[in-house]
Amino acid sequence: MNRRAAVAGAWYSDDPSRLTDELDRYLDRADVKPASGRARALIAPHAGLMYSGPVAAFAYKLLNDASYGAVVLVGPSHFVPFRGVSIWSAGAWETPLGMVAVEPDLAGMIRAESEAIVELPAAHGREHSLEMQLPFIARLLPGVPIVPLVMGHQTRETAFELGDALARAIENRSDVLLVASSDLSHYEDADVAARMDAVMIRHIEALDPAGLMTALEEEPRHACGGGPMVSVLQAARLLGATEAHVLRYADSGDVSGDKSSVVGYLAAAVF
Repeated sequence: MNRRAAVAGAWYSDDPSRLTDELDRYLDRADVKPASGRARALIAPHAGLMYSGPVAAFAYKLLNDASYGAVVLVGPSHFVPFRGVSIWSAGAWETPLGMVAVEPDLAGMIRAESEAIVELPAAHGREHSLEMQLPFIARLLPGVPIVPLVMGHQTRETAFELGDALARAIENRSDVLLVASSDLSHYEDADVAARMDAVMIRHIEALDPAGLMTALEEEPRHACGGGPMVSVLQAARLLGATEAHVLRYADSGDVSGDKSSVVGYLAAAVF
C-alpha cells in the first residue's frame, strides 16, 4: 500500500523543480564541517519547509557524500492518539521528487522486536512529522528505502521499548540511518523558548536519553517529538554511538520576524 503526500503544495512545494531549488538553497547555506565518520542518527524539525528547512539542512548536509542502505524515520502522531508505535511496512511514500520505497524486510525485523509496534495506517494519513523529512531524503539519498514509524502516546515505556527494539533489529546493519523528527517548544516568546530548548540541547549533546525523558515528563511542552528523540538516542547509544552534536538551533521568528510567539527548531547528529 502506498501513502499519498498529505501536505505537499501546502507545507512545501509540490513542484519538483521549485522544491529542488529550495532544498539546494538551504543545503548550500548550511555551514557544517564535514564529518570524520558516518552519522548513525539525525534529529531534524518538521514545520513548513520555509521555517524549518534552513535548520534541517544542517543535519541533512551530512548526507552529501554518505551512503546508506535504509533510513528509519521516527516521529510523533499529531492527530491520532493511540498506545505504542505505528509502522508502515510496505509499499512506497509519494513525494514531488518521486516515490520513496519502504523496505519491507527491515520493517518486518523491527516489528518483530516489540509488541508495541503495530500496523495503524490511519496514524500516518494526515501526519506531517515524517513527510517533512522526505524531500531531503529523496534529494540526498535517491533510491534509498525508508521505514516510517509514528509514536502515539509518548510514554517512557514506549520510548525506551522502541529504542531497544530498533537497536536489536539493526545491530547488524551499520548502513541504517535513524532519524528522529521533532520541533521544540511551541508558541512561547523567543527568550522563554531559548531557555526551554536549552534543556533539550543539553541532554541531546550529552547523549542522555534518560535525562531527556525525565525533562519531558517534568515539562511536556519542551518538544512535540520528545519520545521519538528519546527512542533514537537510546538506539544509537546501544549501537555504540559515543557523541552527539547540535549543529543548528533557531526559531520560527528568524523567518517570520515575530519573536513574541515562536516554535523552536534544532538539527543534531549522533556518531
